[in-house]
Amino acid sequence: MTILDIARDKALEQGIGLDQTELEQVLQVPDEQLEELADIAHRTRLKWCGPDVSVEGIISIKTGGCPEDCHFCSQSGLFESPVRAARLNIAELVEAAQKTAKTGATEFCIVAAVKSPDDSLLDQVGQAIVAINEAVDIEISCSLGTLTREQAQRLKDMGAQRYNHNLETARSFFPQVVTTHTWEERKETLDHVRAVGMEVCSGGIIGMGESLEQRAEFAYQLAQIEPCEVPMNFLDPRPGTPFANYPLVPMGEGLRAVAAFRLAMPRTTLRFAGGRELTLGNDGTEKGLLGGINAIIAGNYLTTLGQQIEKDVDMLGRIDLPIKAL
Repeated sequence: MTILDIARDKALEQGIGLDQTELEQVLQVPDEQLEELADIAHRTRLKWCGPDVSVEGIISIKTGGCPEDCHFCSQSGLFESPVRAARLNIAELVEAAQKTAKTGATEFCIVAAVKSPDDSLLDQVGQAIVAINEAVDIEISCSLGTLTREQAQRLKDMGAQRYNHNLETARSFFPQVVTTHTWEERKETLDHVRAVGMEVCSGGIIGMGESLEQRAEFAYQLAQIEPCEVPMNFLDPRPGTPFANYPLVPMGEGLRAVAAFRLAMPRTTLRFAGGRELTLGNDGTEKGLLGGINAIIAGNYLTTLGQQIEKDVDMLGRIDLPIKAL
């Protein structure tokens, strides 16, 4: 059997994710088979997730000045990047959530550039969740760094429905990306999130110098933690960071990665996040949405400009994919 036959049988027909060796083969499918691969991934997502596309907006409650050295991130206080520390108030967060909901988005994520939240930040996030829930009907998730079990429970009690903490890359490659904490620390936070009953959201970035084998390893390791949602970012090399001069991921390589992640996790929400505009452009974004993706972050990202939400909504209408409703 070819890898396309295996993908069709396991992922599409049975809803079973491919193993690491099979995912390596997916990532090496030749150009002439890429369209067929994307079709299998798209039909897998339609069968096991349905046609709806989830739209999410994100906002940073605390930007810049992070003590960690994630080599891709311009929010690290250890690099000479142009990002400067800033913090939003409750009214600004509510306004952002309202604007997000008006576009048809059903999810809103509150993010902070910290290693882990202190009591003051958790208090502010709790106040923001209450205020947002009073003002608008939208699901709220958070991404505030590593958590203890107690902090995870506190966020759950505050009303956070989902928690994002990206594994970022394969376990074997992680030390080449971050040195101030470990892959295992990130995994422990996800264990805490699951234990208290919040939904687990975890993904990472494609194109940080990892091999195709490590890319397959990453997709397989994500599948093992069974996340509710996986954000897929493509490296957007930021000035002042160690990865500032890295090349962009070619479109074909990006689309193979999308298919591989879908075939690793047939039933998971797979969300386009940062860097898709650079790696894929409009044409590639549409191909991704017809090649395994079933969710997007719309609008701007944390420190980079994305596409206007209205343009993403128009695109979904053009390719006849409905926006998920609450």
